[in-house]
Amino acid sequence: MTDQIERPWALMRHHAGWADVFHIEKEAGDSVTGFYPDRETVGPPVSYSVRAVLARFPTMEAARAAREGAVSEWRKHDAGVQEAEEKLRAAEKAREDAWLGCLREAADRSVG
Repeated sequence: MTDQIERPWALMRHHAGWADVFHIEKEAGDSVTGFYPDRETVGPPVSYSVRAVLARFPTMEAARAAREGAVSEWRKHDAGVQEAEEKLRAAEKAREDAWLGCLREAADRSVG
């Protein structure tokens, strides 16, 4: 561990398609400790596994620029994802309809 971290600014996964800028103050083994500078209240430092780090940068500005570029890239795929979700919903409905039809046919056969 060194006193000066070469790339102390990280992007940490927040939710799908979004990452929060995180300042790494300490590294130890498999963990990083720091804070989120963009949050309204900067509380005590928090620690995460190094696996939570999506990417690292030398400056906050570089991390923010990368995040914005990645959001633009994410948005390019919105239409494809929406189309796939619509196909999935249609396939799930077809499966549900087939299942119900099979049950109802079995019920009809058992009566006769």
